Amino acid sequence: MSAPHSENPLKGVQAFVFDTFGTVVDWRTGISRQLRARFDGIVDDDWDAFTAEWREGYYEMTFAIAKGAQGTLNVDVMHRQILDRMLASPRWAHLAPHVVTDAQRHELVLFWHDIPGWADTTAGLYALKKHAIIGPLSNGNVRTLVDMAKNGDLPWDVILSSELLGSYKPNPKMYLGALQHLSLAPHQCAMVAAHIYDLRAAASHGMRTVFVRRPQEPDAPDDIRAKSDGGEVDVYAESFLEVARVLEAARREEQEDAERARRAGRREGGRELRASL
Repeated sequence: MSAPHSENPLKGVQAFVFDTFGTVVDWRTGISRQLRARFDGIVDDDWDAFTAEWREGYYEMTFAIAKGAQGTLNVDVMHRQILDRMLASPRWAHLAPHVVTDAQRHELVLFWHDIPGWADTTAGLYALKKHAIIGPLSNGNVRTLVDMAKNGDLPWDVILSSELLGSYKPNPKMYLGALQHLSLAPHQCAMVAAHIYDLRAAASHGMRTVFVRRPQEPDAPDDIRAKSDGGEVDVYAESFLEVARVLEAARREEQEDAERARRAGRREGGRELRASL
């Protein structure tokens, strides 16, 4: 964890918005585990590779739409489109006879609604929630994010979804829409993500940035550092609990600043009173 010594970078931050897939939840483990259980005794395959390819299709489609391409803003629909393409491909066609009906394929899509958080996720979110508004700023559709929250004990105050904001990250609509709906100035809102592209986009709109490293997540160079260490993000952490500790320190500093201001105000008021006598 790293943060500036002179000025806590989370002072004044009133809300934290989170990338969800990869930052809040472990999609690799969650999806591959459910696939393995679903096909147990039916077919044995490389479910990690299947999960990775499914996710790569999502990246390709969301980035294209964020740049202006036509496409769905409902990730359930997108996941189904990618799944159908995969099951028609030579690599995965042998699985198709085992998921023939619409209901069977929809069952696989719903696996994305039930992905476990990282070990620190729930405790870290509750710790942050004591001091700020928290919510996903996610490419997930609303129902996916709601189910994920209920299944994983994610105590969101608000859900900010691409389905509501009209594009996918890193399109400006996502970040500016979040600020608009939260009625906050950019410096009062922090983007939390395990992917540097997301944080760079948020920073371009004046938001604070919190990088949390997660295993195997893409677009997470080894040299990411906090600004206090010569890097580009406001806070670098290994867990949400570390971020919560930085925020708790910021709140203490804010209270100390307010108390100093009150004392200074009382002293100034006393001088004015004496001068008027």
